[in-house]
Amino acid sequence: MLDWLRRAPSEEPVIDLGGRVLPVVIRRLAHAKRMTLRLAPDGSAVRISIPRWGRTADALDFAARRRAWLAGQLDRLPAPVPAEPDGTMAFRGEAFRIAHDPAASRRPALEGAIVRIGGPAESVSTRLRRWLEAEARRELITDLDYYCAQIDRAPPKLALSNARRRWGSCAADGAIRINWRLIMAPDAVRRSVVAHEVAHLVHFDHSPRFHALLARIYEHDIDEADRWLKREGRSLYQPFG
Repeated sequence: MLDWLRRAPSEEPVIDLGGRVLPVVIRRLAHAKRMTLRLAPDGSAVRISIPRWGRTADALDFAARRRAWLAGQLDRLPAPVPAEPDGTMAFRGEAFRIAHDPAASRRPALEGAIVRIGGPAESVSTRLRRWLEAEARRELITDLDYYCAQIDRAPPKLALSNARRRWGSCAADGAIRINWRLIMAPDAVRRSVVAHEVAHLVHFDHSPRFHALLARIYEHDIDEADRWLKREGRSLYQPFG
C-alpha cells in the first residue's frame, strides 16, 4: 500500500494529505447503494460509507483516488475562532456576541444578540462551555423524553459526548450518547439526531423499517437536517477552554 495511505496491523487506516495524517473511518450501511466520501465536520477524519457488501480495499482505493479533492476540502476549512470576549458564539442556531464585564454575573445571560458574562476574562471560555453543556443536557433530556414517548419506551439515561466522528450513538444495551455541541445548532437539527438514536432503540440498523420509523417520529424534514449538519456541522467545533 502507498505510504500516504497505510494501515498497521490492528489499527485503522490513515491517509496523508500533504503532511496532515487523518484516520479513514469506513462505515457499512444496509441502505447504501454506492460509496460516498467526505471529511468529518472538524476535518479530523475521512469518512467513507459503503454498502454492506462493499470491500475495505475498494474504499481505501476510492480515498486514494480522491486524495487531491480531500486535501482541497481540508484547506478550505475555516480556522477555528475561540469563544472569548468580543468574539461570537452560536446557541440554538443563532450567533451571539460575547460581551465581557468583570463586574457582571459569572453566569452567562442572553440579551438580544449578546451573551453577557462577568468574572475573570481568562475563564470566560471555560464557563461558556460549562453553560452550553448544561443547556444541552436540559434540552436533550426533553428531546429524549419526547421521542421515547413516540415509541412507547422509557427514556434511557442520557450521556453527553464531545465525539469528533459522530453526533450521536445508541449502544446495543440502549445507552444513548449525544454530542453536547448540538446545542449550538438549530433546534430542528439537534432534535433530528436525538430522533435518529431513539429510532435505533427499536431497529438497531439502518434498514427501511428504521427509516420509516424515523420519518414517523421526527416532525421535520430529516434530509434537510442532515444537509445542515454536512454543510455547517464543522462550525460547531468552536474551541472552548
